[in-house]
Amino acid sequence: MTRGANGVYYFELPDTLSYFEYKFTQGSWALVEGNGEGKLRANRVYNRSAEKNPKLVQVEIEGWETQPSYVIILEKIPRNTPHDASIYVMGNFNNWNPEERSYKLIRQIDGTYRTLIYSSYSQVQFKFTRGTLSSVESRPGGRMLPNRIILRKEVKTNTNVEVEIANWMDIPDTFQLYSIYDLLLLFSFFQGALFIFTMPSIQGYNRSANRWLLMLIGFTSIILLIKVISSTPLVVQLTPKLQLLPDFIFFIYAPLFYLYIQRLLFHSQIVPSSRNKFLFIPALIQFFVYMAYFFIDGSSFESKIAYPYSDLYFVRFGFGCLAFLLNLYYWLAANRALKTYKENYDNSNSYEQNLQHLSTVLFIQAICLFAWMATLIIAVVGWWWDVDVFGIVEFSIETIWIIFSIITFFLGYFAIQEPDVFRVPGSVRELAVLGLTALSEGDHVKLSVSEKSDESIENLETEMAKVSTYMDTKKPYTNSKLNLVELSKDLQFPPHLLSKIINTGFGKNFFDFVNSYRVEEFKRRVEDPQLRHYTLLSIAFEVGFNSKTAFNRSFKKITNQTPSSYFKNRREY
Repeated sequence: MTRGANGVYYFELPDTLSYFEYKFTQGSWALVEGNGEGKLRANRVYNRSAEKNPKLVQVEIEGWETQPSYVIILEKIPRNTPHDASIYVMGNFNNWNPEERSYKLIRQIDGTYRTLIYSSYSQVQFKFTRGTLSSVESRPGGRMLPNRIILRKEVKTNTNVEVEIANWMDIPDTFQLYSIYDLLLLFSFFQGALFIFTMPSIQGYNRSANRWLLMLIGFTSIILLIKVISSTPLVVQLTPKLQLLPDFIFFIYAPLFYLYIQRLLFHSQIVPSSRNKFLFIPALIQFFVYMAYFFIDGSSFESKIAYPYSDLYFVRFGFGCLAFLLNLYYWLAANRALKTYKENYDNSNSYEQNLQHLSTVLFIQAICLFAWMATLIIAVVGWWWDVDVFGIVEFSIETIWIIFSIITFFLGYFAIQEPDVFRVPGSVRELAVLGLTALSEGDHVKLSVSEKSDESIENLETEMAKVSTYMDTKKPYTNSKLNLVELSKDLQFPPHLLSKIINTGFGKNFFDFVNSYRVEEFKRRVEDPQLRHYTLLSIAFEVGFNSKTAFNRSFKKITNQTPSSYFKNRREY
């Protein structure tokens, strides 16, 4: 407005306006007119039809609305700050404008920088910039800094807020070192790369299962590398949209791991694959939604990814919630598949297979899922109660990534140290051909003995005697890798018939049947004076047990005692 000679302020408007609302300010919403008590007043209204003199509106300002003010005192700036740089403060009080002259910091005689901000918000959020969104302040090392917070209820009017700037996002430290967090992720990436080159060299390589495993480890390793690279200051400046790529692990990792579990446990010949193409539809949907953000201009993208409660923030949060549910579903499915396999494995093998690494991986995944769920709950609670939980959520997310990266390291290490686990079990291939069929049960596959004729019932006692005689005379159980197919060949029985003889006639599964002979042979050999100098474990290996765990489990199941307790009671007797 223009001040007249008589001290009256005036402003001319077009005579075409018939209705509008207005208020007076001193240049910003922080200095807006109020009532006589300094409180909020309603908007003024101009209505041509109701005005006494529509050509001349005369009003008076009763007072100015009193708003909380904060003196921002910047005590220290990074040493690499350009000498001619202008420093601004932006926040929710000015719609995150990075270069508003009203909020430019003025250098003081004592070397500090100061400015005054007004805001009636209960929670004032702000950051420092050098005039652009890309030159925002950051943490040491150049990583993104969460919004600074001033809680109105915890401060008084005209309170000094003293802060320091650690670094600038667009000016990395000269001797920047990767954080421990980044180094852990990089270590898992290199471990995954080593695994990819090592895996094909394993003899008897399970191509069906490990084709999926290689894709799983390869994809995970690339995502881990992108996760590290995308957070570096230089990359953030050049390609900030790279920060969205790690999100694609949401809907891809779980299906890949599930397919690997199915192929490893049940082999490709007996696993239905018609539904595989539908497993990655969620990832495809995510890709098309994210494409909309890949095509927007850089400055708009930076504003969306940098500040909470933008549409991109809610899109990522929504996909995170859906991905949690999907990953939980696949985790339960993988557990069911492993449980089913273990239950049916004993019907065709006499030795324990070391699948502990799968149980360990599923346990690590369970920790990630629990932390994931906790993070989502914390984020929702923080948003609902208007509490700043950015630091907690960020720490939780970084923890999840570190725990998740351990899976890559674990699988790579196990593949190198225990390659036998990644080979194709010969019995799996042969069982599919020689009498065992695959039954699909929802999301997993179950091995089952095919029902044939009644010949196994009619001659059951004769066949049982033949099996018992062969076991007593030939002692095939001393072969630690004895399985149903191999024994059926020796006895010249179809596998399904031998399985029915053992299950129906002897009332045991194949695992317990063979190991009962091993336990009896073990007890006989322990009593042999010529073997007194042998340890119990060495004798257990001699009679066919392939591990101490399998020996202890079978011995206790058959005798209701541990080996040490059994022989202690024998000596006392």
